[in-house]
Amino acid sequence: MFYEIRTYRLKNGAIPAYLKVVEEEGIAIQRKHLGELVGYFFSEIGPINEIVHIWAYSSLDDRERRRAALLDDPDWRAFLPKIRDLIEVAENKIMKAARFSPTGGSAS
Repeated sequence: MFYEIRTYRLKNGAIPAYLKVVEEEGIAIQRKHLGELVGYFFSEIGPINEIVHIWAYSSLDDRERRRAALLDDPDWRAFLPKIRDLIEVAENKIMKAARFSPTGGSAS
């Protein structure tokens, strides 16, 4: 299993507006294409104004297909401007779970 960890640093004070529009519109579009949402978080202590969401994929090819489908969705393209100006910095990581991880992994 591969995990995509997307971290966004938002403009100061933008977390409530970001979460509202994602909850009302964005998450349904993402779930339709991306599949397994592991978690969606916002910072409470530590780096401020941070959003982290984690998606699980069976393979990197699975991720590529799902992300391409999301980007091709006209609803997603219409949604993006609603969050784009709230995000200052975006970071993306792909992680693979270790065999002993509670999420399940493999030896290689």
